[in-house]
This record gives sequence, structure tokens and C-alpha cells, in this order.
Amino acid sequence: MKDQCSFSDKDVLTTGEVAKVCNVASRTVSKWFDSGQLRGYRIPGSKDRRIPVTNLLAFMKKHNIPMDGLMSGNPRVLVLDGDASASDMLRKVLSEQTRFEVRCAMSSFAAGCELERFRPHVLLVDLHLPEVESGALLSFVRHSDDLQMTRVIGVTGKLTDGQVTTMNGKGFDCILRKPFTVRQVVDAIEHAHAFVA
Repeated sequence: MKDQCSFSDKDVLTTGEVAKVCNVASRTVSKWFDSGQLRGYRIPGSKDRRIPVTNLLAFMKKHNIPMDGLMSGNPRVLVLDGDASASDMLRKVLSEQTRFEVRCAMSSFAAGCELERFRPHVLLVDLHLPEVESGALLSFVRHSDDLQMTRVIGVTGKLTDGQVTTMNGKGFDCILRKPFTVRQVVDAIEHAHAFVA
């Protein structure tokens, strides 16, 4: 990964930071801002401009600008599993054997709070939680401007091949089948993260 500043945790960026993210000159960002293409605001009593990350994401998506400049640091992974011992073990193993930052949630509500605070690059979801099967959590991630870069991996031990295909069609980036090895989980996370990093 390129050496870059950490922008993924910020809510607002300067024109210089946006220029680094988009790999353009600062004056180009100023032109985007001044023409109204890139929405933001000026600091009162100053000519300095500030661009909210949500506005930048929408602009980058609209203009097909690669998002790799926003992703830096260690990949953040949120594990949503109703089984506390399983999620704790996964968190411990991933934290010890990889460079991932890992947090766990036991319910969709707790996951929603963590998604807002932690803004994970990858969400690992137990597909057999009642809220997950309804698609509410996946819909929340897909429709949140702040989570456009979050990739969602479903985890199952019960679905047939046809059901896995259906789940992929609903918007999951990948489905992992239990039992799986740590290597399989790491590969799935790295593969999903590669699409945004």
C-alpha cells in the first residue's frame, strides 16, 4: 500500500487532503469546489475550504475516481456474531495473527453503533441472526453514505449452494462457509478489502 495520510477516520478534509486522495493538484480541487461540483464550505473569516468526506465520496463515485487514497492504516474488521465465544476467538486470532483492527458486536443494533463509530473496511456477519436474514443490516450499510467503502462478508454453516448464490445476489460481497480456517477468513477479508484499498 502506498505511503499516505490517514483520511478514512476524518469527517472533513482540506483541499490539500482532497488533492492527495484524488491524486490531483490542490488548485484542481479548488476549481471543483468553486464551480459547485464538489460541495463543501468555507471557514468563516477565511478563504480556506473544507469538504465533508460524505460529499467527497459522492463526487468520487460520480466521476469514477479510485478510492484507494482514502484507505490507509490497518484494515478495520467488525465481526457480528450472536455467539460471544466464537466472535471473541475470531477477534483474538485475527488480532494476533494479522495487522487487522478487530471489534465484535453481538446484535444488529450493536453492530449499527459500531459501524457508525468504527467505520470498518470489512463487516463479517453471521447470516443466521434474525435481523440479518431480513436484510435490514445489509440495507443499512449499502444505503449509508459513510459506509460506501465497507465490504460485507456473510458467514454460514447451514446454507445450500443455491441459497449462497441468492445471498450473493442480495448484495453480500462474499459468503464464507463454516467450518473455515483462519487462512480462509484472512484471505476473504484481504480480497474484500482489496476492492477499496
